Amino acid sequence: MGREFELKYKATAQALRQIRALWQGWEEISMETTYFDTPEGALSAKHCTLRRRMENGISVCTMKTPISGFGRGEWDVQAAWSGETVAELFAKAGQEPIPFESLTAVCGARFTRLAKTVELPGCTVEIALDEGVLLGGGREIPLCELEVELKAGTEDAAIAWAQHLAEKFGLQAESQSKFRRASLLAKGEYHG
Repeated sequence: MGREFELKYKATAQALRQIRALWQGWEEISMETTYFDTPEGALSAKHCTLRRRMENGISVCTMKTPISGFGRGEWDVQAAWSGETVAELFAKAGQEPIPFESLTAVCGARFTRLAKTVELPGCTVEIALDEGVLLGGGREIPLCELEVELKAGTEDAAIAWAQHLAEKFGLQAESQSKFRRASLLAKGEYHG
């Protein structure tokens, strides 16, 4: 199991350009994400997320589950979206399987990510600058955010550094995941 610990911040395009200028060597990744659930919301009810993301044309399927404390359990499989892939993710996550045929696309996102790994005192983080749109219910709204994901070291060091960066560039903490915002958009309950 991977453990995901990340902090999200709402940003402006100008703030992302300023942050981008701080470092060289960003990796550009074109992302198209589709989130799946049953029509009854069986995964959402358990606070689980199942997605297929195309990353520069490569299919990466992911399941995220709640864990104790701050963060989430995360399992990835680089494979085509299929019943076998989904079964493997459920098994890795220790979740009761849901028949592949009962899953349906509920929402998504399309964005460009600029990613950079940065070594900091007390931790190593990946910074992601995301610009694009969230998709749901036939609607789309702009997406512009910064993510700081802990790769090694202490959560406290990552939090302190991310908060300093947020203050310096006027970023606002974002408590909802892309999935949560896109699923609310699909229901007509989120307007950005």
